[in-house]
Amino acid sequence: MTGLYLEEFSQGQVFQHELRRTITESDNMLFSNMTLNPQPLHIDFDFASRTEWGKPLVNSLFTLGLLIGISVNDTTVGTTIANLGMTDVTFPHPMFHGDTLRVETEVLSVRESKSKADRGIVEFEHRGYNQNGDLVARCKRQAMMRKKAA
Repeated sequence: MTGLYLEEFSQGQVFQHELRRTITESDNMLFSNMTLNPQPLHIDFDFASRTEWGKPLVNSLFTLGLLIGISVNDTTVGTTIANLGMTDVTFPHPMFHGDTLRVETEVLSVRESKSKADRGIVEFEHRGYNQNGDLVARCKRQAMMRKKAA
């Protein structure tokens, strides 16, 4: 497992994730259709061409999932017990087909569990940028993490 244990996180720690992903038209269409989201801004090229953007926007929930997913290999794969929540989710700049997402993660806080000695809670802030360096997504995520075995 490449995930880190509670003791390996420290407040202020920043991860620059090497994994990046270019979003395709197919990704956006498939995700929107799989989640039954008929928003024409995502799936109707004619409709989208008449908006201020002039083309379809990538579904923001796909962007959010990708933002967190890219972070997992460097931080939490195999060591997460549960995600406890995601807060302060913002999308300050749209993503379009052909854009590439780059992600960084900052550890905001680390604390041991008050009720169980084998775990603790880490609060992350995930930030995603497109290929031009524009901030396209941000969220805080609280995760219950395993401690190292004694």
